Amino acid sequence: MIFILQSDQCYSDRGEARTLSRWRGTAAFTLVEVLVAIGILSLVLAAIYSSWTAILRASKVGLESAAATQRSRIAVRTIEDSLLCIQSFGANQDYYGFIAENGSRAALSFVARLPKSFPRSGKFGDLEVRRVSFSLEEGAGYGSGRQLVLRQAPLLADWDIDEKEHPLVLAKYVNEFQLEFWDSRKNDWVEEWVDTQTNLIPRLVKVSMRLADKANVKREQEQEVVRIVSIPSVTVLPIWQTQVRPGGTNLPPGMTPPGGVPPGTLQPGMMQPGVAPGNTLRQ
Repeated sequence: MIFILQSDQCYSDRGEARTLSRWRGTAAFTLVEVLVAIGILSLVLAAIYSSWTAILRASKVGLESAAATQRSRIAVRTIEDSLLCIQSFGANQDYYGFIAENGSRAALSFVARLPKSFPRSGKFGDLEVRRVSFSLEEGAGYGSGRQLVLRQAPLLADWDIDEKEHPLVLAKYVNEFQLEFWDSRKNDWVEEWVDTQTNLIPRLVKVSMRLADKANVKREQEQEVVRIVSIPSVTVLPIWQTQVRPGGTNLPPGMTPPGGVPPGTLQPGMMQPGVAPGNTLRQ
């Protein structure tokens, strides 16, 4: 009888052990532990996302700044290259006039013999002598700001529809386009090239631009570019364009042709009448 009781107790202990082992195999996290783990995971993901967005934002700002710098460099280089190729003939100022205007609608227009590397030269083929016009205009879309555009036309041709409606945009978000000219008479910079001087080419032109990489920025955030261009060309005077008569010139009385000797002046090697070689006249 005692043996049977011990056997029953032994079977009872084995059942409890099996039940305890089964309960331990199915153990899991509590709801609080799961919520804490989810919160920690959310914080890690938020930190990763904020870091990634900061990297994207910094990359975008850097690309926009680099693009604005590149556009400003190309715009100033285009103006400089065209000014170095300027041409002007005094007898044909209806075609070769030098026109400049400052203000909110600043513009610069002149005639130049442009190289093949100049923007849009392929459109005009062998017509190298063209009138170029740089102007500050409002952008087409809302918030696009003002932009510096370039138009071109052959010397004896009008502006075509494509140049009028779709000019070449050199720079965007240009808040200021300023022109100054060196006046030899005043020995100083002037902001206006007056009508009486449109038939002349200034010796020096100072080009100033203030532009940004986006619209509605503070003045401190704008980029300022200044270039001083020394123009090697001079206006061909009308008397140099007139046809020379055989055996003479068409110069007005008292004017000396280029390379000539003024009237009343002895040429090198000539003697005054009545004076022996080696002697000079006494007063």
